[in-house]
Parts: sequence; structure tokens; C-alpha cells
Amino acid sequence: MQNFWNKIKLIWTDASLRKRVLFVFAALIIFRLLSAIPIPGIDTVALSRFLSNNQFFGILNIFSGGGLSNLSIIMLGVGPYITGSIIMQLLTIMVPSLKKIYHEEGEAGRKKFAQYSRVLTVPLAAIQGFSLLYVLEKQNILFNLTAFDRITNLFIIIAGSILIMWIGELISEFGIGNGVSLIIFAGIVSRLPAWVSQNAFTFDVSQIPLYLVFAVVGVLILGGIVLVTEAERPIPVTYAKRVRGMKMYGGGSTYLPLRVNQAGVIPIIFALSILLFPQMIGTFLSRFSNEILVSISKVLVAFTQTSVLYAVLYFIFVFLFTYFYTAVTFDPEALSTNLQKNGAFIPGIRPGLSTSQYISKVLTHITLVGAVFLGFIAVLPLIMQFITGNTAFALGGTSVLIVVSVVLDLIKKVDAQVSMREY
Repeated sequence: MQNFWNKIKLIWTDASLRKRVLFVFAALIIFRLLSAIPIPGIDTVALSRFLSNNQFFGILNIFSGGGLSNLSIIMLGVGPYITGSIIMQLLTIMVPSLKKIYHEEGEAGRKKFAQYSRVLTVPLAAIQGFSLLYVLEKQNILFNLTAFDRITNLFIIIAGSILIMWIGELISEFGIGNGVSLIIFAGIVSRLPAWVSQNAFTFDVSQIPLYLVFAVVGVLILGGIVLVTEAERPIPVTYAKRVRGMKMYGGGSTYLPLRVNQAGVIPIIFALSILLFPQMIGTFLSRFSNEILVSISKVLVAFTQTSVLYAVLYFIFVFLFTYFYTAVTFDPEALSTNLQKNGAFIPGIRPGLSTSQYISKVLTHITLVGAVFLGFIAVLPLIMQFITGNTAFALGGTSVLIVVSVVLDLIKKVDAQVSMREY
């Protein structure tokens, strides 16, 4: 505890560190103010009813930082930027030149790669913004809009998405932590007061044992998320001794940490995008009078988070996408080549191809744990809802995972800044 207060004191007394912390707070305050400014022509009652009955837009609201809940000027949030980043990472598999930029050109290559992601954000924001406005207008949430109003709203939300992307990058550069993650984190946390007040007014004394069980399960889930998020498999690495002139260099030993959960929450995002697509098609087909289309619409709309099939497919997709995304972002062959270039080797394993195969084998084994864990966290709200029969007890797996991951990353970044100033 004494060490904690010493760190707080150092953060406040060090001018540079204090500026970074205050910059993060100021940026998040601006973000929350922007999320409270709505676009024109909204029926707030219809919007509230629509969001409460639509899981797809509920998920979008998480990644917009809460801006979608009142159709603010930043309703898209960092969603287009995240989508653009994911597309660029997937393209590294198909385009060798992009793979070379990302993996071989160092910091300059990563900056160029980030610039491509920013450029891609603009057309993605335009497509998502147009689709969102079209759906909302068909649901009578936006009304009395002229053609000029529609174009104006589209440009506003595109500009809002780019503005939030810029604020996120400013936080990363001049603040502490990852700016995009902190924006999503702020949006999730901002919903806590409303959730607490809602459950406080509907509190039932007869359900006290259920609340206690929920609290215990919540603590266990948080502990499990922290454990798996921080878990890693160390692979020992030894550097060969080298003689230069009259001196000998190298010969030291270290380890290569392979994280159990290399993919983070990206597999959950991919799986949701696929599983929510049938519901969107069903909603669209329900507007036609053809009996066949109406029947198909009913089947697709019934495919919601309350069905067992949905939960099973959700788990399977998250499991598969964990392996897929890990394969995209982690290249054992490139890692083996870098070790060999630096005169490093894994004891008992030949450099080159054998090292690459060994790392791939270890990564496959530990990713199994991470994939099962992410799948469990994804379907956890469905399990809690099925057991309790109450949506208030459904732990939001994706939200909890994001919050815990951001907090852990922020603590590490703050500790790093404090250690730099202590030494």
C-alpha cells in the first residue's frame, strides 16, 4: 500500500507525468461531451426501444464508446478505425508487400501501415454511416429528413469518426496507454451508473442469495480474465558467445514469452459480425409480403442470443477465429529468422526451420487454452441468463474482457513511466 501511494505521489509531483495523466482525462472528457451531442431529427423513445431489442446495435454501441445510444455526432466511434486495422492485418496474408512493410521495415514500416489504416477508415466510415442512417430511418427513429439533412448527417458522423480516431491517437502519443482502447473503456464504464441505478430500483430482497452468488461468480470471472490475460509460456533462449578483437560478447540467457491469449478480443468481434448477420437479413426480409421471404425472415430473426444453436456456434467461431488471428499476427518463421540473425538459439533445438516448427507447436498448444477461455467468456452472458432467467445477471463477457485488459495495460504503462523516473 505504501508503494502504491508513493507512485501516486510521484505521478502528481513529476511535471511530465502529470501532464500525460491530465491530458488523458481532458481527452476523455471531450470524448464524453461529444457523445452527448445528437444529430438532428431523432425520436428518442423509438431509439431507446430499438436499442434495447437489438443485440447487433448493442454491440456496436460498445465499440462506439457509447455514442450510438443517443445517436451522437460520434455514433460510429472508433469502429471504422478498428475495422480498417483488422482489414489491413488480414491483407498482410494476401499481399506480400504489406507483410514486408509490417514485419521487416521496423518502426517506419509500422507508421506507414498505420497511415494506410487511417486512410481506409474514411470510406469505411462512409459505408457504415450510410447503412446506419438508412436502417434508423426505416425504423422511424429519424424522421422529417430532407435529402440535404441526410447528406449533412452523413458528413457529420464521418467527421466525428475521424475526430475520435485522432483523439485516440493523441492519447497514445501525449498521454498514457492505448488511446483507442481507453475510448472504448470510457464508453463501457460510462454505462455503469445507469446499470446500477436500474438494478437498485428493481432490487428484490428475495433474490439476495442470487446477488451473492452473482458477486462471487463475478470475482472469479475477473480473476480468471486477469490470470489468462497475463499468462505466458516462457521459451528459454541462449545467445552464442562472440569474440570481437580482444573481448568476448554474448553468452547470456533469456526467455521468449508467448502469451496464452495472443488474439485479445478480436476473435469475439469477428464471431459477432458473422452471427449477427443472419438477424440483419431477417429484419430486412420481414418488410416484404412474399410468404416464402416472410418464413425465411422468421427463421433468421429467431436465430438470436436466446437459442442454444446460437451459443454453440458462437463458441465454435470464437475458438476458430482465435487460431486464425494468432496465425495472422504471429509469424514463427520471422521470429526464428530474427533469433538466428542475432546469434540466439533455443537450447536443444536447431536454428532455422526446426526452431520455427518448435515455436509453432508450442504456440498451437497454448492457444488451445486461450481459445477455450475466449469462447467461454463470449457465451458467459448466455449461460448466466439461462441459469438465472434474468438479463440483469448476464455478465457482459466482451465488455468485462475489454475493461480488464485496458486496466492491466494502463497499469503496466504507468509502472513503466514511474520506473523510468525512479532510475
